[in-house]
Amino acid sequence: MVEVLSTDERKARGRAARTDAPRRSHGEWQPSPERPDPINILEQQAAIRVAELVPIRYGRMLASPFAFFRGAALIMASDLASTPRSGFQVQLCGDAHLCNFGVFGTPERRLVFDVNDFDETSPGPWEWDVKRLAASIVVASRERGFSSRERIAAVLAAIYEYRTAMRRFAGMSNLEVWHAHLDVDQLLEQSRAELDHGLLKRTKAGLAKARTKDSVHALSKLTKIVDGEPRIINDPPLIVPIEELAQEIEHDKLQEWLRFAFRDYSETLRADQRRLLDQYRPVHFARKVVGVGSVGTRTWIALFLGRDIGDPLFLQIKEAQQSVLERFLGQREHDNDAQRVVAGQRLMQVASDIFLGWNRVEDPAGRVSDFYVRQLQDWKASANIDQVSPEGMIRYGRMCGWTLARAHARCGDRIAIASYLGSGAVFDKAIAAFAEAYADQDERDHLALTNALATGRLQATAGL
Repeated sequence: MVEVLSTDERKARGRAARTDAPRRSHGEWQPSPERPDPINILEQQAAIRVAELVPIRYGRMLASPFAFFRGAALIMASDLASTPRSGFQVQLCGDAHLCNFGVFGTPERRLVFDVNDFDETSPGPWEWDVKRLAASIVVASRERGFSSRERIAAVLAAIYEYRTAMRRFAGMSNLEVWHAHLDVDQLLEQSRAELDHGLLKRTKAGLAKARTKDSVHALSKLTKIVDGEPRIINDPPLIVPIEELAQEIEHDKLQEWLRFAFRDYSETLRADQRRLLDQYRPVHFARKVVGVGSVGTRTWIALFLGRDIGDPLFLQIKEAQQSVLERFLGQREHDNDAQRVVAGQRLMQVASDIFLGWNRVEDPAGRVSDFYVRQLQDWKASANIDQVSPEGMIRYGRMCGWTLARAHARCGDRIAIASYLGSGAVFDKAIAAFAEAYADQDERDHLALTNALATGRLQATAGL
């Protein structure tokens, strides 16, 4: 049984933590002389990934400092390990940059804004997610050509929203916190006065487009008809059907393995969800390259059909490797990394995919891997960071700050964290200073990747 402290005791713990980890100390970032070579870290990750896909990852990271940042979660986790901690643990996203927030459809068919990537989720210091979010705002803002004043304003807005939201959550009941969420339609209605007509129109159009991103949409984009049935297209190296990956005898083994993986995964679903999945039959499988940081992990997409060709279901089965946080935090709640991802997602999100589950399987080559499964598309969309204005960055940063606070409040000591943060802007300003300093570090690391590619130490495939 977990001991439940009184509200006053939790507030006192928060205030006391300021002694061991002063709020101003979070503004410090200076790499130590023993800092690991960031390229060595990337090479370590590459060693356990699909070798032929790793150059695609490097090519995507090479595109810009922000693209590099998106793929450098392990590098930043290594850096954060030496930074101050207040001592309060939450379930971390582990990779809480701007592009890992977005909208998606709930089972009730509402659009909500939430964290949407959990490959690196793990229990850990709440400050790590906050610092990664803040640094991503600065890195992305520099890429957009924002001034120093504009960058600082965006970070301060996000951290202010995190801090004040945590303070509000501290005053709520447990159930109120658990059910709190950002309903996109309600948020848009409340923001009408802040948005000019053109932006409001574009936002509505973007949300309408998000609602079309489902399995029917994926069917039209990712398949062609062969002998009367849909088959996933061949678009190498990003999408490769299983028959293109193996010879005929190996193809049969691979297809049977994938069918087996999906059959066993269904045991991790609720009974009603399992009954729904049972009404679909598997039709075709393909390997797919996704994201930036995830490139090189084994990821498959599977096409199922229900009643007929007009009733498709696309699922994604994605390999879960050890969280980048675990080697620095020394803790592990789940032996199965896919279960870790699913459990973390369910803790942090207000509503999760109805087909979200996990499995551990041995592939035809004898390799044992953990995989989690979810829908490929379910009304998902994220902000186009390449086009956001300074004012838009402030609005988006505030949404991310609130959402991260709500996720942390669901599974951490929100009262102690709120007490630690306080009512002033000391912490906000410290994080703004850290974010600028770490953006400098990210630019140096991006340059190191550029040099590693120029000297032939690493190989990259650009344009993919």
